[in-house]
Amino acid sequence: MSTFWSWYIALLTISTLLALFWLIFATRKGEQPGETEQTMGHSFDGIEEYDNPLPRWWFMLFLGTLLFAAGYLVLYPGLGNWKGLLPGYHNGWTQVAQWQREVDQAEQLYGPIFAKYAAMPLDQVANDPQALKMGGRLFATYCSICHGSDAKGTVGFPNLTDRHWRWGGEPETIKTSILQGRTGMMPAWGQVLGEEGVKQVAGYVRHKLAGLPLPKDQSIDLEQGAQLFTSNCTACHGAAGTGMAMLGAPDLTQPSGWIYGSGLAQLQQTIRYGRNGQMPAQEQYLGNDKVHLLAAYILSLGREQVPPTEQLTER
Repeated sequence: MSTFWSWYIALLTISTLLALFWLIFATRKGEQPGETEQTMGHSFDGIEEYDNPLPRWWFMLFLGTLLFAAGYLVLYPGLGNWKGLLPGYHNGWTQVAQWQREVDQAEQLYGPIFAKYAAMPLDQVANDPQALKMGGRLFATYCSICHGSDAKGTVGFPNLTDRHWRWGGEPETIKTSILQGRTGMMPAWGQVLGEEGVKQVAGYVRHKLAGLPLPKDQSIDLEQGAQLFTSNCTACHGAAGTGMAMLGAPDLTQPSGWIYGSGLAQLQQTIRYGRNGQMPAQEQYLGNDKVHLLAAYILSLGREQVPPTEQLTER
């Protein structure tokens, strides 16, 4: 803000406060103490207004408001470029400084706790009840908006409680997904395959790979679908359709892991137009220590759905 406008705002604000101080005391002069029967000389619907002074509590409240305003403008910014004299803030109070101060206080209080768990292996943290409570609160704050409060996902966002991991379900891989984010892309194949090709590939994936029934009212050539799949889809999804974690390509033999739906029409839509999804990186917002707790919490969610004898083989 320029010097001119800074002085203009400051003088206008101070002048207004001084004028209000003068007004409140000027109107008190000449008032008769106590109540009177004298009226203001006007009447409305038979009701007349007495010429009595304002109650003392009202006067004191108004005066207190003006004093509060003066004190506020001394401590906080409000007079042009004036930064305020509130103690504890370098170069004056600002919203950013207030936020940073609270973050620093929280870091000083909770940082050692986060650091303690960050030094532990993820598998060990995933078995610590206190750590899981902290991870659950972090999940509710930062992750539930996409994955749901129960972590079971929704259309376009994966279920984090099952065994289907697009980018791999190893503990460190889960942590990497949160820290660095993921960007997945399924290219559109509509122009390459044609409408009939899209229909045949979708039918093949749904029936032969996933074992789901096909609508009786549609004629689908599964052999042609298999040929088209082999020619165009195996580079990402593999010959058996079991996916490739390196590319984030999902396992097509497990329809419960298809985040855009498993219906034939939904599959055709995915193949025809492709899909684009992004998991935003959280490292700059949460830091390594909090992400470590989040990863352990998510790891524990998946394990709850897997029998103990299968945990080593499924993941």
